[in-house]
Amino acid sequence: MKVLEFHDITMAYEGGQPVLEGVSLSVESGEVIGLLGRNGAGKTTLIRIAMGMLAPQSGTVRVLGEDPRGDLVGVRRRIGYVSELQELPSYMSVRDILTLHRSLYPNWDDEVAGELCSRFELPAGAKIAKLSKGQARQVALLCAISHRPDLLILDEPAGGLDPAARREFLETSIRHLSDTGSTILFSSHHMADVERMASRLVMVHDGQLWIDSAVDDVREGYCLALVPVRGTDLHNKLLALPGCLSVRERDGTFRAVFECESEACRAQLVQDLEDPNVQCLSVGLEEMFIELVGGRS
Repeated sequence: MKVLEFHDITMAYEGGQPVLEGVSLSVESGEVIGLLGRNGAGKTTLIRIAMGMLAPQSGTVRVLGEDPRGDLVGVRRRIGYVSELQELPSYMSVRDILTLHRSLYPNWDDEVAGELCSRFELPAGAKIAKLSKGQARQVALLCAISHRPDLLILDEPAGGLDPAARREFLETSIRHLSDTGSTILFSSHHMADVERMASRLVMVHDGQLWIDSAVDDVREGYCLALVPVRGTDLHNKLLALPGCLSVRERDGTFRAVFECESEACRAQLVQDLEDPNVQCLSVGLEEMFIELVGGRS
């Protein structure tokens, strides 16, 4: 079953500057998707379209088989959502927040909520305003997963938290929902989180979908080519080659990311460029991300 379907999504804000350009993506039940991209790449806009908060200017979106803006309440009851900027009512206590959410979600599970309250050591009578940033985020996560949603969406939910708290946040989400067949989509700019938690990586850059692949396939099927600078048109020539995602110049060398295994890529580049000095390296996700966002397509 397809839990999320985006087809040819286009969105622009004031001034006509495109935020998303022709993005198509589908997510199956039970997948854990890491959504990557630098700030302003379009990740949050895509998530807000999925949540029914925004309507795309063109293209279609289906969430759990429905138009999220056509049946807003029905779809929302099946989604858990936490974002970095999300704020709970500061005047309410933790107990009040849980009571409110219990009334909103028919599938609310008191056992899960109680377990998480104990795990996070949340004081039930404390006002949200008196909690630390990490505790407030934990309350939001508790509310998002205690009704066992079919889809959990996390938009940089652990931003600003220390690495240990961020890891616990994501691991708690995945552990509680992965065994129920729930689908998880989380955005992050922390490569370690994606490598550890996600089964599939989706990268958005400049409003376009650059990578959509299993995490293991990205590790093995992409490489960084190092090509000595020579001639004036080499930059454009590299970009025009099949599988080239980005190119940037640094210290007299063009650094190009290719969707290709390193040895096969080098053999092809040596032939195409007639340059035996080309090197192709396998790189980690973090270095590849840096190279991608630093180059231009």
